[in-house]
Amino acid sequence: MSKSRLPLILGVGAVSGVGYYVYQAGGDPKAAEKQFESDAHRAAANVKSHLPGTTQTNVEKDLKGYGQQAGAKIDNAIAEADRQASIAKSNAEAFAKDTKADALKAVNKFDQKVEEEAAKAKSGISSWWGGSK
Repeated sequence: MSKSRLPLILGVGAVSGVGYYVYQAGGDPKAAEKQFESDAHRAAANVKSHLPGTTQTNVEKDLKGYGQQAGAKIDNAIAEADRQASIAKSNAEAFAKDTKADALKAVNKFDQKVEEEAAKAKSGISSWWGGSK
């Protein structure tokens, strides 16, 4: 006897449910039917309210939240990019300043060397013609 007991359990549950609604309605089958429909509608609305994205207000709230999150991420990215750009600008200015100073030192050193060599050459040429050193 391995018959399934599921039909028996479902039948007992259905009879119990009908009995409950008829008892609550005071024996009036029409009132019991309306009460059942009301309870079924309320249960369906409760289930729908718990499903994600089923109501317009939930969708609007979700979209608003996503919009705010996206806006915050964009603002953070822009702020970070500005910060990185200012750091890069400062580094570039410092490098340019150092490079300019090094170039000026090299030019001054070259000028000094040229002047020294010119002075030596002038004294050497003057000595050929009998001038003083």
